Amino acid sequence: MKIAIIGSGIAGLAVAIRMRLRGYEVNLYEKNPYAGGKLSAFEVQSFTNPEKIYRFDAGPSLFTMPQYVEELFKLANEPCENYFTYTKVEDVCHYFWNDGTNAIARADENKLAQEFSEKLGVSRTDVRHIFSSAKKKYDLSGRIFLENSLHKAKTWLKLEVLWALLQTYKLNIFSSMHFTNENLAKGNSKLIQFLDRFATYNGSNPYKASGILSMIPHFEHGFGTYYPEGGMHKITQAVYKLGEKLGVKYHFNAEVEEIIIIDGKVSGIKLKNEKSIILYDAVVSNMDVYYTYSKLLKDAQSAEKINKQERSSSALIFYWGIDCTFSQLGLHNIFFSENYKSEFDALSEGKIISDPTVYINITSKLTPTDAPNECENWFVMINAPFDNGQDWEAMKIKLRSDVIKKLSKALDCNLENHIEAEQTMMPTEIESKTASFKGALYGTSSNSMTAAFMRHPNFSRKIKSLYFCGGSVHPGGGIPLCLLSAKIVDDIFVEP
Repeated sequence: MKIAIIGSGIAGLAVAIRMRLRGYEVNLYEKNPYAGGKLSAFEVQSFTNPEKIYRFDAGPSLFTMPQYVEELFKLANEPCENYFTYTKVEDVCHYFWNDGTNAIARADENKLAQEFSEKLGVSRTDVRHIFSSAKKKYDLSGRIFLENSLHKAKTWLKLEVLWALLQTYKLNIFSSMHFTNENLAKGNSKLIQFLDRFATYNGSNPYKASGILSMIPHFEHGFGTYYPEGGMHKITQAVYKLGEKLGVKYHFNAEVEEIIIIDGKVSGIKLKNEKSIILYDAVVSNMDVYYTYSKLLKDAQSAEKINKQERSSSALIFYWGIDCTFSQLGLHNIFFSENYKSEFDALSEGKIISDPTVYINITSKLTPTDAPNECENWFVMINAPFDNGQDWEAMKIKLRSDVIKKLSKALDCNLENHIEAEQTMMPTEIESKTASFKGALYGTSSNSMTAAFMRHPNFSRKIKSLYFCGGSVHPGGGIPLCLLSAKIVDDIFVEP
């Protein structure tokens, strides 16, 4: 049996392994010359000294729930440590507020509670209760709804699902995430902002998204935050090499132009600039579901239906080589905006405020060779609206100035004088490089109580032997959920 996988994002790489372990002949097609999709890497030279090189991970910078990566190696009976290694991050994230308050979210719960008690003025008991609440919500519903198809009847007939449905009143589904966090944090504005920021895990607005998302802190603090030795791109390199060893056939610089359908069933694919059709028994698309319909299936009606759904947020990223080091910063850093609600209101209007929340990832803190000696590589990300025709070049110029001003004040320096290498990524570039519709990082938004059910299923109801994986379909974006989408495809796959 022959299967084609379209796209080498982490989900495509994972589903290729799972299909290969079934004994099928698997061919993976990628339009770029490299594997990984958003999870790739590149280097930037110093403006003044070409010998000074900074390495950057292009996309996702947070590694949680490594068990879903390890599962692939266990299934293949291959030692994961032979492909890549990772360590737990003890200081999960450094947080900074405009009034000078700062706090470090520690991995150890007792240290975290102590830090937040001292820095944010909240009781250690309340901090423990918040994370306990997140864990209970995840234990009650997380694995059930994230690891199973929500679009198959058999899922809803499982006893654990029926039990979870009876407990929905405990999940805050019908309240907003912000309202839920207000109650959990007992009105402490800084703690509320800390909790609200977890909505950005899937590009959501905490003032609109369901309170069930208040389980997300458990992903980071319950399961832990980790760092792959050598950078995030080592994850895709490891999974790619595993597939290669198992016999997955990779085709790079090979853009799929069309999925061929005959009598309501997949029969093959056609590559760009090629006349012949390559026959396949099934196809799994790791391409954004909108483009799968609009470009590969020529189904404008289905594409338009997806287009009507609200997109998730995107990002505007500055990759900066910094010619000095900052001891107060760690691997992950967040500088909050003064008014979080105005920031999300602006995003929903297609804008970015002048005082945005800024996230900085510095992998040279753990991999010193990612930057020259006594220098740092800054991945500086600001939440941005999806592309809707904005003047991104003008927005980038203004945002760069605003961000430098904000960080210079917070770090007591003239940051502009320390930037010696630079590259940027805007929503339009995210779309062109990764085929993410409108540059939305997570496909459709999760800004409603029914968001999980609005996501496209991992299979086609109309076309036999056509499946979908990746961040634009169930269960959502981010490395863990993309890996789960591959698992779901494996679970529901039916031989034609």
